[in-house]
Amino acid sequence: MKKNGILNSEISKILADMGHTDQLIIADCGLPVPDGVKKIDLSIYEGIPSFEELLNLMMNEMKIEKAILAEEIKGKNSNLNKRTVDKLKSSDIEVVYIQHEEFKKKSQFSKTIIRTGEATPYANVILQSGVLF
Repeated sequence: MKKNGILNSEISKILADMGHTDQLIIADCGLPVPDGVKKIDLSIYEGIPSFEELLNLMMNEMKIEKAILAEEIKGKNSNLNKRTVDKLKSSDIEVVYIQHEEFKKKSQFSKTIIRTGEATPYANVILQSGVLF
């Protein structure tokens, strides 16, 4: 039995299988999941777990080189945007913004979408895997 780190076996497997430039998404409870993309649903109740809780865990478990957010988060969820960008940039992670419609199109190429209980606007991020060397 694994004794530390992310205990969820599906998430652990996805992370172990990821290569350089592979992407996964941390999503709020409203982001649509395209047909054919694996969904890991962690939502228990509105707000549980939160987007930020899962992002913190993923930043500890995964080498991230780039994070992609929807441009709309700046105006519709500015507090979460600021906290997220500050956290990512403090870890030298490149932050890129794209329109939400483009974000949804890009989601079809993600290895998985991990659904949280987050219920605030545009609380979604595409995390692109880096390499350790």
